[in-house]
Amino acid sequence: MANAKCLLIGSVEAYSGKSGTILGIAHQLQQRGQLVAYGKILGTCLRFDESAIVDEDIEFVSQSLGLSDAQVRSPLIYLDEKTIHKRLHREDTTNYEQAVKDYVQELCGDIILIEGAGTLWEGSIFDLSLPRIAALIGAEVLIVVRYTSPLVVESLLKAKQELGDRLLGVVINDIPPDELEQRVDLLKPFLENEGIPVLALVPKSKLLRSVSVRQLSQQLGAQVLCRQDRLDLMVESLTIGAMNVNAALEFFRQGQNMAVVTGGDRTDLQLAALETSASCLILTGNIAPDELILTRAEDLEIPILSVKLDTLTTVEIVDQAFGKVRLQEQIKVDCIQEMMEKYFDMNRFLEKLNRSV
Repeated sequence: MANAKCLLIGSVEAYSGKSGTILGIAHQLQQRGQLVAYGKILGTCLRFDESAIVDEDIEFVSQSLGLSDAQVRSPLIYLDEKTIHKRLHREDTTNYEQAVKDYVQELCGDIILIEGAGTLWEGSIFDLSLPRIAALIGAEVLIVVRYTSPLVVESLLKAKQELGDRLLGVVINDIPPDELEQRVDLLKPFLENEGIPVLALVPKSKLLRSVSVRQLSQQLGAQVLCRQDRLDLMVESLTIGAMNVNAALEFFRQGQNMAVVTGGDRTDLQLAALETSASCLILTGNIAPDELILTRAEDLEIPILSVKLDTLTTVEIVDQAFGKVRLQEQIKVDCIQEMMEKYFDMNRFLEKLNRSV
């Protein structure tokens, strides 16, 4: 769209919070009367529906922001196995340069937000790395990173080397709340001195790192034994019930919004878990629980999932889910929008974006 401002939102590793950042920025822009458009040139969050491929980020972000068909576009390329193999076998030798330019031109908005792939280099086999896309469409770049240690600055220095003046700024999220003030004093002055504008330092949120019982059920291939209507409950932590009941009860009481994984034959531990802050019980070994457990869970409105897997495998799958959480619930959208309003420097962002055009 003529005279539209284009921003590419990227990251140095997957699951860094790009979609959440986009939702937070777009929400504030809409409140200021700006028409926002959104797209992903490279589709990475894929769901296969019969004969079609759907990018779940596109679907969710567009619905959350209430975008019209003219304000959103499906990916130009889906990074599924078949597409990648065709490129590797040189069955696809397409030069996507013009297609990328056309993709952005067809979006209708005052500000066009393009979500990048998982890393700076993903898409390189199509000659569509993030730096390359930025150059093709003349976009500024906002980099989102998840805080792990002060050495996160190294990846941002590398991004600055690759992007140069196109780097509009960075968002560092997932900082432990008790370290936030220290990290503001430590990281921000250093990065700013290196010519890297820090637009937000955002504290870690248990809610944003949580996963719904529904998502766990899907990833585990579980059978829902009761309270199918409560699968939207959020799970913030994982607890394994494999001890004696007295020790377990004391342990369970220390947790909040837990998924408790235990054997289907451990009625004592199941009862103990139900009396604490459990969001769900996950029973392993494909063993049906006692009717007493189901009745109590119904009364307390706690879903029970039954899986055919052993406890170790179940725990591994649940643990991985916490590290790869996508925004799929309205409660998370509300949370990220509130946090971005508080911690993201929107005035500075707009000043730099307007100056870049």
